[in-house]
Amino acid sequence: MPKQIAIFCLLLVVILGLPLVVLPGGKSLTPDIDFKQGLAAFEQGDYATAARIWGPVAERGNARAQYYLGAMYAYGKGVPRDYQQALAWYSRAAEQGDVASQYNLAQMYRTGRRAPRDYAAAVQWYKRAAAQDLAPARYSLGLMHERGEGVPRDDAAAARWYQAAAEQGHIPAQHNLALLYRLGKGVAQDDKLAAQWFRRAAEQGDASAQYNLAMLYRQGQGLARDDKAAAEWLRRAAEQGYALAQSGLGLMYATGEGVPEDAVYAHMWANIAAAGGGEEKARNSLLRGHVLNLVEQKMTSSQLARARKLARECVRKQYKDC
Repeated sequence: MPKQIAIFCLLLVVILGLPLVVLPGGKSLTPDIDFKQGLAAFEQGDYATAARIWGPVAERGNARAQYYLGAMYAYGKGVPRDYQQALAWYSRAAEQGDVASQYNLAQMYRTGRRAPRDYAAAVQWYKRAAAQDLAPARYSLGLMHERGEGVPRDDAAAARWYQAAAEQGHIPAQHNLALLYRLGKGVAQDDKLAAQWFRRAAEQGDASAQYNLAMLYRQGQGLARDDKAAAEWLRRAAEQGYALAQSGLGLMYATGEGVPEDAVYAHMWANIAAAGGGEEKARNSLLRGHVLNLVEQKMTSSQLARARKLARECVRKQYKDC
């Protein structure tokens, strides 16, 4: 009988345009309708309307509405930016098992952005998201075990979490797992497995993995030495602006390994690499300097001018078709 009464009340809402009926305990008869109306407003960029509609829906316990409200408060969309509100709504949705909220909550606690840093809480929420097969959560747990954040430092545990995420196609996890195999950290040292995981990340466009795969080809470690393949992977990374790959490709042009020897292109790539760096700035600086020393002394002034012009054009084209 209660079910029939509920259906009858819902019909009155739809037919007569009556106010939304709320059952005892705060359960709405039309939570899905309300949520979809909010979603429609959100997708049209009307965030204020979405927030207004989702507020009561979230209060009634709709986890997706709670998640969206958390995100809107985190980024100030339709509501004033309020990290405490974001944390509160993510927490309510996460407790109901919303995996996106669990992950976002963990991110907030781990990074200390938008919430007080709390590694233990981050680990807890990452684990709950990882249990729902969320690859970024598994990767993050790998990072925390590798760094000893909120858990004892444990390279073997890091490798297991990276492996789980890597098998789901998560690119940074594939790259980090390859590094562990390359260095023998937490796993037995294995250049063949390192090459396999670098390749999987490289084929998905990861510039660092492309560079590392090129180095394995260059050194003949984990696979047969192949300078041509090394040059091709360096080129792919170089075209993404990866400075070490740009200097490395310049070296191959300077020595004629894997590509025709060409001082102009060697100088061009080394010159371009000066703009990069990041964490590997020192290594890149040494390699770039080595390339320039190899070629500059035997280049004519016209060749130097052409190399510099090509470098400017290459940067303008964002390293494509150089």
